[in-house]
Amino acid sequence: MLKTMTERGPDSAGFAIYGGQESGVRKITVRGVSDDVIAVFEAGFLELIGGTGTLHKRYDHVVLTYPAQHDAAVRDYVKAFGAGIAFASSGESIELYKGVGLPEDVALRFGLEKMQGTHAIGHTRMATESAVTVAGAHPFSTGPDQCLVHNGSLSNHNSLRRQLVREGLTFETENDSEVAAGYLSWRLSKGERLDEALKASLNDLDGFYTFVVGTRDGFAVLRDPVACKPAVMAETDDYVAFASEYRSFAGLPGIQHATVFEPEPQRVYHWEHAA
Repeated sequence: MLKTMTERGPDSAGFAIYGGQESGVRKITVRGVSDDVIAVFEAGFLELIGGTGTLHKRYDHVVLTYPAQHDAAVRDYVKAFGAGIAFASSGESIELYKGVGLPEDVALRFGLEKMQGTHAIGHTRMATESAVTVAGAHPFSTGPDQCLVHNGSLSNHNSLRRQLVREGLTFETENDSEVAAGYLSWRLSKGERLDEALKASLNDLDGFYTFVVGTRDGFAVLRDPVACKPAVMAETDDYVAFASEYRSFAGLPGIQHATVFEPEPQRVYHWEHAA
Protein backbone atom coordinates (compact mmCIF):
# COMPACT_ATOMS: atom_id res chain seq x y z
CA MET A 1 0.00 0.00 0.00
CA LEU A 2 2.83 2.42 0.80
CA LYS A 3 4.58 1.74 -2.49
CA THR A 4 1.37 2.39 -4.43
CA MET A 5 1.15 5.85 -2.86
CA THR A 6 4.69 6.87 -3.90
CA GLU A 7 3.44 9.58 -6.25
CA ARG A 8 1.50 11.17 -3.40
CA GLY A 9 4.46 11.10 -1.02
CA PRO A 10 7.97 10.56 -2.43
CA ASP A 11 9.88 12.54 0.21
CA SER A 12 9.63 10.28 3.25
CA ALA A 13 7.56 7.53 4.78
CA GLY A 14 6.86 5.81 8.06
CA PHE A 15 4.68 3.29 9.80
CA ALA A 16 3.58 2.21 13.26
CA ILE A 17 3.06 -1.47 14.06
CA TYR A 18 0.92 -2.55 17.02
CA GLY A 19 1.08 -5.90 18.78
CA GLY A 20 2.95 -8.10 21.21
CA GLN A 21 2.15 -6.18 24.39
CA GLU A 22 2.84 -7.79 27.76
CA SER A 23 1.44 -6.70 31.09
CA GLY A 24 3.97 -4.73 33.11
CA VAL A 25 6.38 -4.35 30.20
CA ARG A 26 7.20 -1.05 28.48
CA LYS A 27 8.36 -0.61 24.90
CA ILE A 28 10.17 2.42 23.49
CA THR A 29 11.31 2.99 19.91
CA VAL A 30 14.26 5.34 19.52
CA ARG A 31 15.73 6.53 16.22
CA GLY A 32 19.08 7.80 15.04
CA VAL A 33 21.10 4.98 16.64
CA SER A 34 24.16 4.63 14.42
CA ASP A 35 26.46 1.62 14.24
CA ASP A 36 29.15 3.76 15.91
CA VAL A 37 27.22 4.08 19.17
CA ILE A 38 24.98 1.02 19.31
CA ALA A 39 27.35 -1.05 21.46
CA VAL A 40 27.79 1.69 24.06
CA PHE A 41 24.07 2.50 24.00
CA GLU A 42 23.07 -1.14 24.49
CA ALA A 43 25.59 -1.75 27.27
CA GLY A 44 24.40 1.31 29.19
CA PHE A 45 20.74 0.37 28.75
CA LEU A 46 21.19 -3.21 29.95
CA GLU A 47 23.31 -2.11 32.90
CA LEU A 48 20.66 0.43 33.87
CA ILE A 49 17.88 -2.16 34.04
CA GLY A 50 19.98 -4.98 35.44
CA GLY A 51 19.86 -7.04 32.26
CA THR A 52 16.09 -7.53 32.49
CA GLY A 53 15.19 -6.06 29.09
CA THR A 54 15.87 -6.49 25.39
CA LEU A 55 17.15 -4.34 22.55
CA HIS A 56 16.26 -5.00 18.92
CA LYS A 57 17.83 -2.90 16.15
CA ARG A 58 16.31 -2.26 12.72
CA TYR A 59 18.53 -0.04 10.61
CA ASP A 60 18.96 3.11 12.75
CA HIS A 61 15.90 2.49 14.97
CA VAL A 62 16.03 0.48 18.18
CA VAL A 63 13.14 -1.02 20.15
CA LEU A 64 13.78 -1.25 23.90
CA THR A 65 11.60 -3.48 26.09
CA TYR A 66 11.92 -3.52 29.86
CA PRO A 67 9.93 -3.86 33.12
CA ALA A 68 7.66 -0.90 33.76
CA GLN A 69 9.39 0.05 37.01
CA HIS A 70 12.41 1.21 35.00
CA ASP A 71 10.44 3.52 32.72
CA ALA A 72 11.54 6.85 34.18
CA ALA A 73 15.19 5.81 34.33
CA VAL A 74 15.20 4.54 30.73
CA ARG A 75 13.60 7.73 29.45
CA ASP A 76 16.19 9.82 31.26
CA TYR A 77 18.95 7.63 29.82
CA VAL A 78 17.71 8.08 26.24
CA LYS A 79 17.30 11.84 26.68
CA ALA A 80 20.79 12.25 28.10
CA PHE A 81 22.63 9.97 25.68
CA GLY A 82 22.92 12.51 22.85
CA ALA A 83 24.58 11.44 19.58
CA GLY A 84 21.44 12.34 17.63
CA ILE A 85 19.27 9.73 19.34
CA ALA A 86 15.61 10.70 19.77
CA PHE A 87 12.32 9.14 20.86
CA ALA A 88 10.03 7.81 18.14
CA SER A 89 7.29 6.21 20.26
CA SER A 90 6.53 4.64 23.61
CA GLY A 91 3.89 2.49 25.24
CA GLU A 92 3.17 -1.21 25.62
CA SER A 93 2.35 -2.15 22.03
CA ILE A 94 3.57 0.39 19.45
CA GLU A 95 6.75 0.25 17.40
CA LEU A 96 7.34 3.19 15.06
CA TYR A 97 9.74 3.49 12.13
CA LYS A 98 10.25 6.34 9.68
CA GLY A 99 12.82 7.68 7.29
CA VAL A 100 13.59 9.93 4.34
CA GLY A 101 13.31 8.44 0.85
CA LEU A 102 10.85 6.63 -1.36
CA PRO A 103 8.23 4.61 0.54
CA GLU A 104 9.44 1.31 -0.94
CA ASP A 105 13.01 2.05 0.14
CA VAL A 106 11.95 3.00 3.68
CA ALA A 107 9.87 -0.17 3.99
CA LEU A 108 12.79 -2.32 2.81
CA ARG A 109 15.19 -0.50 5.11
CA PHE A 110 13.25 -1.60 8.19
CA GLY A 111 11.99 -4.97 6.95
CA LEU A 112 8.30 -4.04 7.02
CA GLU A 113 7.32 -7.10 4.98
CA LYS A 114 8.42 -9.43 7.80
CA MET A 115 6.72 -7.55 10.63
CA GLN A 116 3.56 -8.81 12.31
CA GLY A 117 0.93 -7.20 14.50
CA THR A 118 -2.75 -6.59 15.07
CA HIS A 119 -2.86 -3.37 13.07
CA ALA A 120 -0.63 -0.76 11.47
CA ILE A 121 -0.70 2.90 10.41
CA GLY A 122 1.44 4.03 7.46
CA HIS A 123 2.08 7.30 5.65
CA THR A 124 3.90 8.66 2.61
CA ARG A 125 4.79 12.35 2.67
CA MET A 126 5.18 15.15 0.18
CA ALA A 127 6.47 18.06 2.24
CA THR A 128 4.76 21.39 1.61
CA GLU A 129 5.32 23.54 4.70
CA SER A 130 8.26 22.06 6.64
CA ALA A 131 11.59 20.37 6.01
CA VAL A 132 12.09 16.88 4.63
CA THR A 133 13.67 15.17 7.65
CA VAL A 134 13.24 11.94 9.58
CA ALA A 135 11.78 13.95 12.45
CA GLY A 136 9.25 15.54 10.09
CA ALA A 137 8.08 12.24 8.61
CA HIS A 138 4.83 10.68 9.76
CA PRO A 139 3.52 9.04 11.90
CA PHE A 140 3.89 11.35 14.89
CA SER A 141 3.63 9.82 18.34
CA THR A 142 3.08 12.19 21.26
CA GLY A 143 1.39 9.90 23.79
CA PRO A 144 1.53 6.28 25.00
CA ASP A 145 0.62 3.84 22.21
CA GLN A 146 -0.69 6.76 20.15
CA CYS A 147 0.21 7.90 16.65
CA LEU A 148 -1.26 10.19 14.02
CA VAL A 149 -0.89 10.62 10.27
CA HIS A 150 -2.35 13.63 8.52
CA ASN A 151 -3.17 14.73 5.01
CA GLY A 152 -3.87 18.45 4.86
CA SER A 153 -2.77 21.70 6.46
CA LEU A 154 -3.65 23.48 9.70
CA SER A 155 -3.75 27.28 9.78
CA ASN A 156 -3.77 27.75 13.57
CA HIS A 157 -1.02 25.30 14.53
CA ASN A 158 1.35 28.00 15.80
CA SER A 159 -1.10 29.42 18.33
CA LEU A 160 -2.20 25.92 19.32
CA ARG A 161 1.43 24.88 19.76
CA ARG A 162 2.00 27.76 22.19
CA GLN A 163 -1.09 26.76 24.15
CA LEU A 164 0.01 23.14 24.37
CA VAL A 165 3.55 24.12 25.42
CA ARG A 166 2.00 26.03 28.31
CA GLU A 167 0.22 22.79 29.19
CA GLY A 168 3.59 21.02 29.41
CA LEU A 169 3.89 19.41 25.97
CA THR A 170 7.11 19.54 23.97
CA PHE A 171 7.55 19.46 20.19
CA GLU A 172 10.49 18.37 18.06
CA THR A 173 9.51 19.90 14.71
CA GLU A 174 7.66 22.83 13.17
CA ASN A 175 5.25 20.40 11.51
CA ASP A 176 1.55 21.16 11.94
CA SER A 177 0.78 17.44 12.07
CA GLU A 178 2.87 17.05 15.23
CA VAL A 179 0.71 19.75 16.82
CA ALA A 180 -2.44 17.82 15.87
CA ALA A 181 -0.98 14.69 17.45
CA GLY A 182 -0.04 16.62 20.59
CA TYR A 183 -3.50 18.16 20.79
CA LEU A 184 -5.18 14.75 20.75
CA SER A 185 -2.70 13.36 23.30
CA TRP A 186 -3.43 16.32 25.56
CA ARG A 187 -7.17 15.73 25.41
CA LEU A 188 -6.74 11.99 25.98
CA SER A 189 -4.54 12.71 29.01
CA LYS A 190 -7.47 14.63 30.49
CA GLY A 191 -9.57 11.48 30.44
CA GLU A 192 -11.47 11.96 27.19
CA ARG A 193 -12.21 9.06 24.90
CA LEU A 194 -10.64 9.09 21.45
CA ASP A 195 -13.92 9.86 19.72
CA GLU A 196 -14.52 12.78 22.11
CA ALA A 197 -11.04 14.19 21.45
CA LEU A 198 -11.50 13.92 17.70
CA LYS A 199 -14.91 15.58 17.81
CA ALA A 200 -13.42 18.44 19.84
CA SER A 201 -10.78 18.94 17.15
CA LEU A 202 -13.51 19.97 14.72
CA ASN A 203 -13.93 23.15 16.77
CA ASP A 204 -10.32 23.70 17.81
CA LEU A 205 -8.37 22.95 14.62
CA ASP A 206 -8.60 25.34 11.66
CA GLY A 207 -7.70 24.12 8.20
CA PHE A 208 -8.31 21.04 6.14
CA TYR A 209 -7.36 17.56 7.24
CA THR A 210 -7.92 13.87 7.17
CA PHE A 211 -6.59 12.22 10.31
CA VAL A 212 -5.88 8.58 10.96
CA VAL A 213 -5.10 7.95 14.62
CA GLY A 214 -3.67 4.71 15.95
CA THR A 215 -4.06 3.40 19.50
CA ARG A 216 -3.16 0.14 21.20
CA ASP A 217 -6.64 -1.25 20.51
CA GLY A 218 -7.37 0.01 16.99
CA PHE A 219 -7.58 3.14 14.88
CA ALA A 220 -9.89 6.03 14.05
CA VAL A 221 -10.49 8.27 11.04
CA LEU A 222 -11.77 11.85 10.88
CA ARG A 223 -12.21 14.27 7.96
CA ASP A 224 -12.74 18.01 8.36
CA PRO A 225 -16.10 19.64 7.48
CA VAL A 226 -15.06 20.41 3.89
CA ALA A 227 -13.44 17.01 3.31
CA CYS A 228 -11.39 18.18 0.33
CA LYS A 229 -8.67 15.59 0.92
CA PRO A 230 -9.37 12.19 -0.68
CA ALA A 231 -10.13 9.23 1.55
CA VAL A 232 -11.54 5.75 1.05
CA MET A 233 -12.28 2.83 3.38
CA ALA A 234 -12.57 -0.90 2.72
CA GLU A 235 -14.21 -3.20 5.27
CA THR A 236 -14.51 -6.99 5.30
CA ASP A 237 -15.19 -9.58 7.98
CA ASP A 238 -11.41 -9.93 8.40
CA TYR A 239 -10.00 -6.41 8.19
CA VAL A 240 -10.57 -2.69 7.79
CA ALA A 241 -8.28 -0.63 5.54
CA PHE A 242 -7.91 3.08 4.87
CA ALA A 243 -6.12 4.92 2.05
CA SER A 244 -6.12 8.16 0.11
CA GLU A 245 -6.87 6.29 -3.11
CA TYR A 246 -8.62 3.04 -3.97
CA ARG A 247 -5.65 1.74 -5.95
CA SER A 248 -3.87 1.08 -2.64
CA PHE A 249 -6.40 -1.66 -1.96
CA ALA A 250 -5.83 -3.55 -5.22
CA GLY A 251 -3.50 -6.15 -3.69
CA LEU A 252 -5.47 -6.78 -0.50
CA PRO A 253 -6.99 -10.26 -0.05
CA GLY A 254 -10.72 -10.42 -0.72
CA ILE A 255 -10.93 -6.76 -1.73
CA GLN A 256 -13.46 -7.64 -4.43
CA HIS A 257 -15.89 -8.62 -1.67
CA ALA A 258 -15.19 -5.64 0.60
CA THR A 259 -17.58 -2.85 1.45
CA VAL A 260 -15.83 0.20 0.01
CA PHE A 261 -16.95 3.71 0.96
CA GLU A 262 -15.82 7.31 1.34
CA PRO A 263 -15.77 8.51 4.97
CA GLU A 264 -18.25 11.31 5.60
CA PRO A 265 -17.06 14.75 6.75
CA GLN A 266 -17.08 15.49 10.50
CA ARG A 267 -17.86 11.88 11.39
CA VAL A 268 -15.53 9.83 13.60
CA TYR A 269 -14.97 6.26 12.41
CA HIS A 270 -13.43 4.00 15.02
CA TRP A 271 -12.48 0.33 14.96
CA GLU A 272 -10.95 -1.90 17.62
CA HIS A 273 -9.42 -5.31 17.06
CA ALA A 274 -11.01 -8.36 18.66
CA ALA A 275 -9.59 -9.36 22.04
